[in-house]
Amino acid sequence: MKSPIQAVTTCLLASAFATGLVFSTVARAEYPEKPVSFIVPWAPGDLEDVLTRMIAEDFQAEYGVPAAVVNKPGGGRGPFPGAIEAATAPADGYTIGSFIIAIPVLGDQMGISVLDPMPFEPLGSFLTYPFVIVAGADAPYDDMAGLAAYAQDNDVTLGHFGAPLIPTKVTLAAAHSMGFDYAANAAFNPLDCNTLASGDADVINTTVQLIRPCLDDVKVLASIGAERLSVTPETPTVQELLPKLDIALWNGLFVHKDTPADVREKIVAVAQKTVMSSRALSLAQETGALVYWRDADSTAAQITADKKSFDRITYMLGY
Repeated sequence: MKSPIQAVTTCLLASAFATGLVFSTVARAEYPEKPVSFIVPWAPGDLEDVLTRMIAEDFQAEYGVPAAVVNKPGGGRGPFPGAIEAATAPADGYTIGSFIIAIPVLGDQMGISVLDPMPFEPLGSFLTYPFVIVAGADAPYDDMAGLAAYAQDNDVTLGHFGAPLIPTKVTLAAAHSMGFDYAANAAFNPLDCNTLASGDADVINTTVQLIRPCLDDVKVLASIGAERLSVTPETPTVQELLPKLDIALWNGLFVHKDTPADVREKIVAVAQKTVMSSRALSLAQETGALVYWRDADSTAAQITADKKSFDRITYMLGY
């Protein structure tokens, strides 16, 4: 039989434990209760930036807290500085990464300690980029075969977003498979109409969004992905020309793997609604992008498949 003191102590402990559970539940139920940041590891203006801003706007309207995109361009280091910032933030859902395929597929191979092992898990993916290989209007070739023939006797320079990144690897692997090499290549941020007009590069790999203002005045030699773009329906994909280069370029939302499930659900609820909205689908029609919602499990499976494809492409390049 407990003494009166023991009984009182037990009662107080039980009460404190129960109170703690209540406060914990209330705190989690109130997410979000402070500003939320969506990290986009590129400069403003590209498709993942535009769509992520739509998600942030809808998140703010839905939950009544400030939500904004934070752009963290990394120059020649691609998206990895932005990924590092997201990786070192608390796992509470207040820092959400809007990441391209390179981060989950390559992040743990970059020698960056906070990305190995990969600290993120996908909430879902929502965009397949209309990535293109483009030459200036005055280029003496109109397609990849013409580029390959011209490059046998002439120097051709390539502009890209970063040497380790998947679009760059695909572009270099395509050249290698077609029997030529670029005389030089360099990272640019951004890669747009001015990059070609200035002569900084003869060929660039970039997204349709960044060359929309001059799309009618450049030569799109190929697109990267499984499907032709609606805005350049006559232009073949790299995969059509070279079936072994079968990798698509997508973007998704990621959080730290320790983020609570109920927090994830709230983010997903808004994002899924946003990307299926009329304004998001209109953007897809204008740019040739594929906009959709692929859930966390499907995105994780895609990452596994893409790792295998990227390993094959890397082997083709002899790295």
